Amino acid sequence: MPWGGFRAENPPMLTELKRRLRAVWAEIAEAGIILGLVFISTTALAQPFYVPSGSMEPTLQIGDAMLGSKFPYGYSRYSLPYAFGPSAKERLLGKLPRHGDVVVFRLPRDPKQTYVKRVIGLPGDRIQMVDGHLRINNQTMALKPAGTDDVEFGDGAKRKVERFTETLPGGVSHAIFKWRWDGALDNTQVFTVPAGHIFVMGDNRDDSLDSRVAPADGGVGFVPVENLMARADMLIGSYDFLNMHGPASWPGLVRLQRFFKSI
Repeated sequence: MPWGGFRAENPPMLTELKRRLRAVWAEIAEAGIILGLVFISTTALAQPFYVPSGSMEPTLQIGDAMLGSKFPYGYSRYSLPYAFGPSAKERLLGKLPRHGDVVVFRLPRDPKQTYVKRVIGLPGDRIQMVDGHLRINNQTMALKPAGTDDVEFGDGAKRKVERFTETLPGGVSHAIFKWRWDGALDNTQVFTVPAGHIFVMGDNRDDSLDSRVAPADGGVGFVPVENLMARADMLIGSYDFLNMHGPASWPGLVRLQRFFKSI
């Protein structure tokens, strides 16, 4: 029994303070759990990305929002926010992409920049452009005409551009744009992809600075496997902000047909 025969009671003010403290700690714990789940999901499972350029048209359009899966190629420091961690040649649970995968990666010459391109060459492959046609290991990839599309260029004008279906090794087919056959990137040297690297290209073949262009000239060059961030799997939304002309136009710029579309 408490001293003097009296029961010690918590003053009402102290009881209320404890109740509030418990409530605050509960909110902090809940916020911590949510942040932890977000960190785990964006690091280990999937991450959203935004498409700011037309180098991957017609597959990806300016204003597309896409979801990239983080686990297909394993994990490197570029799987983590802010690329936190040491450099390593081998990826944890690493696996090479396949020909035709659309990948998100850190630009080798400037890892602060994030790019999205299609995988054309794997280690050991020999890549060359001849008269605008892609050759892989001395085999010309099949091109099938698939009509024309209206494409908006940097000057705001729309022009018709030929669309083709290209088939890569392994049978993966995808659409490309081709509007000339005698450009600077239509006839190239033979690029032999070194070990631990991939060769990537944009689907908008005449408007893409990719592995065909050396880093010193503003291109991508070979991409170390370490720089892979995700495989682009699905569009989760799209907004045609290039044609925004006042509030009245805003609702019609949502591309509903591109929501939840596989890449």
